[in-house]
Amino acid sequence: MLDKTGTITEGKPGVTDLVWLAGEAQQEKYAAILRAIEVSSEHPLAEAVVRRLKNESPSDLALQNFTSITGKGVQAGYGGETYLVGNRQLLQDYEIPVNESIQTQAKRLQEEAKTVIYFASGKEVLAVLAIADRLKETSQQAVAKLQAQGIEVYMLTGDNARTARAVAEQAGIRHYQAEVMPSGKADFIKTLQAQGKTVAMVGDGINDSQALAQADVSIAMGRGSDIAMDVAKMTLITSDLNMVPKALRLSGLTVKTIRQNLFWAFIYNLIGIPIAAGLLYPVNGFLLNPMIAGAAMALSSVFVVTNSLRLKAAKL
Repeated sequence: MLDKTGTITEGKPGVTDLVWLAGEAQQEKYAAILRAIEVSSEHPLAEAVVRRLKNESPSDLALQNFTSITGKGVQAGYGGETYLVGNRQLLQDYEIPVNESIQTQAKRLQEEAKTVIYFASGKEVLAVLAIADRLKETSQQAVAKLQAQGIEVYMLTGDNARTARAVAEQAGIRHYQAEVMPSGKADFIKTLQAQGKTVAMVGDGINDSQALAQADVSIAMGRGSDIAMDVAKMTLITSDLNMVPKALRLSGLTVKTIRQNLFWAFIYNLIGIPIAAGLLYPVNGFLLNPMIAGAAMALSSVFVVTNSLRLKAAKL
């Protein structure tokens, strides 16, 4: 399981399109409100909006009742009016109408692998923003390596189906789940586990923590959130997705080496101890010299250490 934002993509989104539906005279006012709301938000996409609106009025507007709605967006009040910033599902929850013209624009942007968010008052949509996050240069190569190892690769994202499909196609991922809430990621992993599959989850954000905790193998990206790294069983020192197949390969070689060491250690003791105890003495009068036994024990330890050090030369 691969999270999209910050895992498959660079995690440095930028606003590519900003379409105002409000009157030109009110755009400056609404832009200041939008910036103030996004400054208060902790979502990665909010940072992109703040950067786009950095030249707008100061962001220290007195917002009321600021609320983050997991997987959907944020809501805040200002001047007696309620404002919303988030996805289409958030608008549906508040029964904000979205006319056909807005839907057409949103569809076009989503097909370009852009995430569409809406800025609305409690009555109507005020603006539509498109945010793009470039694919990491190594993502496509990493996915190909994982699939070459016989691993099924899924992408999980809270984005809409069109954006998810576009990103999945760019990365070469055949399976994806779109519009997935944080708890839905964990539920999807449970479903696969119920089918007898071993699931590894790779993520970097707060929204991935529940899924990371549920997975059999949890891998956090090195530049991810603290909670993701705290929950994960393995943390990569970089955010290069190519490190995931390398980590899995290294893990497999490590287990193989452990088994080899245990095998030779048991064989050595299984043969050496009975002989040292005089098993052959009644047959041919042979007794193992303690000095030879000590040297053999030392050589056994040297073999185990040398065999383990071969991992340093392994090609991942």
